[in-house]
Amino acid sequence: MFPTISIGQNSKIFNKDFIIFHKYFKYRNLDFNDNLNKLIFVKKKLKLSEQEKIRREKLAELIKLGINPYPANLYPVDHLSQEIKTRFSENKKVVIAGRIMSRRIQGNASFAEILDSKGKIQVYFNRDEICKGENKEKYNIIYKKLLDIGDIIGIEGELFTTKVGEKTVLVKDFTLLNKSLRPLPLPKEDADGKTYDEFNDTEQRYRQRYVDLIVNPHVKETFIKRTRIINLIRDFLNSKEYLEVETPILQTIPGGANARPFITHHNTLDIPLYLRIADELFLKRLIVGGFDAVYEFSKDFRNEGMDKNHNPEFTMLELYVAYKDYFWMMELTESLLEQVCIELNGDTSINFDSKKISFKTPFKRISIYDAIKKYTGYDISNMQEDELREICKKMDIEITDQMGEGKLIDAIFGNKCGKKMINPTFITDYPKSMSPLTKEHRDNSNLTERFELIINGMEIANAYSELNDPIDQSNRFEEQLKLSEKGDEEAMFIDKDFVRSLEYGMPPTSGIGIGIDRLIMLFTDNTSIQEVLFFPQMKPENPSIDVSEESSKILSVIKNNKELNIDDLKSKFDFSNKKWDKSLKELREKRLITIIKNKENKILVKLT
Repeated sequence: MFPTISIGQNSKIFNKDFIIFHKYFKYRNLDFNDNLNKLIFVKKKLKLSEQEKIRREKLAELIKLGINPYPANLYPVDHLSQEIKTRFSENKKVVIAGRIMSRRIQGNASFAEILDSKGKIQVYFNRDEICKGENKEKYNIIYKKLLDIGDIIGIEGELFTTKVGEKTVLVKDFTLLNKSLRPLPLPKEDADGKTYDEFNDTEQRYRQRYVDLIVNPHVKETFIKRTRIINLIRDFLNSKEYLEVETPILQTIPGGANARPFITHHNTLDIPLYLRIADELFLKRLIVGGFDAVYEFSKDFRNEGMDKNHNPEFTMLELYVAYKDYFWMMELTESLLEQVCIELNGDTSINFDSKKISFKTPFKRISIYDAIKKYTGYDISNMQEDELREICKKMDIEITDQMGEGKLIDAIFGNKCGKKMINPTFITDYPKSMSPLTKEHRDNSNLTERFELIINGMEIANAYSELNDPIDQSNRFEEQLKLSEKGDEEAMFIDKDFVRSLEYGMPPTSGIGIGIDRLIMLFTDNTSIQEVLFFPQMKPENPSIDVSEESSKILSVIKNNKELNIDDLKSKFDFSNKKWDKSLKELREKRLITIIKNKENKILVKLT
């Protein structure tokens, strides 16, 4: 095909697949034929399937024909698939573009499906319509032999209806806009309607979301709906003339929540910095500064566990309104969520995880102590820390020595109560130990004016009558410091500047944080937070390591057994001693296996 050329260390490798020296190509106004050998396949860098090899051969043929497979110039798209279908007009001229998703080639004619941002549209290729003269190369060679499913093309054509009533584009001309080098994992359907080879492995889908969006159309709908929900919330707040703002992501003190932060280092200032865990303290500084209502859609970061409800990077809405309290905020939250639900569904209820959830106002309200008493039978309202520990042990709730009163109460509620609340429920009046930024309850000095909104067992929102007493706030921070010294990694830092801002005076204020990702889960009927994030956090893929054929065989046996006696392992292969020693040495040098001696002096081979 092409000569193999040695590549020096300083050579620039494009896309890790091949080198194309564009400056030599015909479409750069230079003679291509004299420079065809500049297309170099870097064999050592590639592990290609047969299909991938074929596609690269087709790419080379296209370039040989003088076709730029990755043109830079604008393509004048004037119609999308959805618009064509809804405003269809026979013989109307259109210019469309999209990805080839299927082809049915029938000699001199072919039907295909093109996917654009709005959906699919059928197109019809006819050799004599595309190639008016004697030269039929564009259809016979380029379209039939050198294009593939997954390629992106532009089409100039006319609309017509097939005999079976399918709205279709008659192709008058087409342009290759992007040659796809990897085959798409397209599902197949048999004669009985059963689907095979679906792209539904969750890890693959999250790692290759770009493929997921192409082959699983419902996934795209989830994210379109996500944007719509955020816009509905923004419109609701803007209609009340609340101000959207931005606050720092890198903070010297990670405040506003009980959470373990991510830490980094700023080289110029030579200081540690933290990714924010919340926006709260900066937004309240703006209330001190004279704004009546501010909000922010923000990315927050917490260096904690991952599960179906938690991702280390997540989206929050935080809102602070002056001269309001937590009772008012409950009413605003009810109104907001009911309105969003109606706008999305035309109804006040949704279906989620086979349950019907009603957002009809008013939402149920119950204090955290009453909820615990209702679902456990224990009245913990006057219990000390030691008593709470005993209660946790009786109910088989996992706790640690570092957990204080607040964490213990939270553990009881989370394990025994929250999951039983399906419809939106406000959990109110938390103890002070759980709420270091919250105003003392007006009727009970041991409690705070705080609520959490629970829906289907998930915490969706957290809100306070904000603490604006600087002396009380300073004392609460000191209590958090004691918890930190005790070993609580989620205890709050002391933010002296925030206390200083309160000393200038903050008006009575109510604030709320709403977990946008979890809210999206509810409104899109997804039970995992990873499904509503374009790119959820994942472990890096294990890079493939080249080993000899013999080493690969040995490794596969070890993988199936985890650990093997070296004599038993050796007996499974008909290798010479030289080949055996060489293979083991290779696997050890590449740190794929470890050889150890156990207590019985037997030599074992195990995966590293």
